[in-house]
Amino acid sequence: MPGVSNPGSQAALRQLNEQRIVEVLAATGAATQVEISRDTGLSAATVSNIVKTMAERGAVIITPTTRSGRRALSVRLNTRSAVAVGIDFGRRHVRVALAGQLRTLIDERSASLPRGHRATEGIDVACSLLAQLLAENGVDDRAVIGVGIGIPGPLDRRTWTVVPGANLPAWEDLRILHEVQQRISHPVHLDNDANVGALAQVTWGAHQSVGNLVFIKIGSGIGCGLIINGAPFYGNIGVTGEIGHATVDPHGPICRCGNRGCLETIASTSTMIERLGGGTRLTTEDIIRNADRGDPATLRVLEDAGVAVGRALADVANLLNPEVIVVGGPLACLGETLLEPVRRGLQRNALPVVGETTAVVMSSLGERAEVLGAASLVLQQPTTRQPQTVG
Repeated sequence: MPGVSNPGSQAALRQLNEQRIVEVLAATGAATQVEISRDTGLSAATVSNIVKTMAERGAVIITPTTRSGRRALSVRLNTRSAVAVGIDFGRRHVRVALAGQLRTLIDERSASLPRGHRATEGIDVACSLLAQLLAENGVDDRAVIGVGIGIPGPLDRRTWTVVPGANLPAWEDLRILHEVQQRISHPVHLDNDANVGALAQVTWGAHQSVGNLVFIKIGSGIGCGLIINGAPFYGNIGVTGEIGHATVDPHGPICRCGNRGCLETIASTSTMIERLGGGTRLTTEDIIRNADRGDPATLRVLEDAGVAVGRALADVANLLNPEVIVVGGPLACLGETLLEPVRRGLQRNALPVVGETTAVVMSSLGERAEVLGAASLVLQQPTTRQPQTVG
């Protein structure tokens, strides 16, 4: 299990046993110590000792009950005693959410950010939103077990910095962990926004039993998060899923990455806005409204973008053979208007059997996907109160 530095130690063994108890309580809601012992295979004495320690720090709540006419103690998780924070940074927004151990959303809040804002400005706004959420929900700061952060750009996991060419240049080369932990004292876990979006699909969404999944986020940039054999895939240095920079037109316009004809130059929301603007400054919300009312130009731009996305996804599907491709981002509410051309582009360009057996669906999590996935970065860590700062 990640984060256990010495798997053979007594502390590590106790940590693993506590995690087994948490998993049982998460699945059952509440259970007696006898039931916990039966479901975990741990001895009654071990369960009793661990439950006692968890109760002392407020991680579980114990109440009297009866089972088969006999007195017993019912144990349930205290969802407010161990709270994960998720933070999703975007080009023009930041969203913060509080989540309990049972992957329950406690509360969330978002704020707009000015175009071209400095990264430190966004971090300051996020910390302010976090303080408000904790206060309004009566959550003690000591109950926060960690902060997960989704960053809008590929992360070099050797240095935990955003690589050049990111959607938000202000984040490039920033010591993100250092900047965040100047303001908060909790363990921090970082990942790319598309990666946390993928993680959300298999931890919060409708695809929790899926072992191989591709999440594509279509926004001002285009990125993919990959779940392979049930786990996020990071490759060599962490820069994976950069489908936005797959060449779909070798004679196309120059991309911000320096290459020509990348998918982002055809299918990003920024490109759509540029093509539909006609001298006026449109927004993503304008694209959605115009598509809903059947505007021919908007529908044609979405058609071209969807087919291009599907064509790029065909290469991914041929390589990885996922069970499902989930489409997310600010255009997710368009549903079949966007999905149908994506499917068509995929099926035209993928190996027929791959195209036929790969489901293409919209994310059921909407705009919350990335912030919920960021919270999952914390919730998937071993159950411990000790700092486990990444990087």
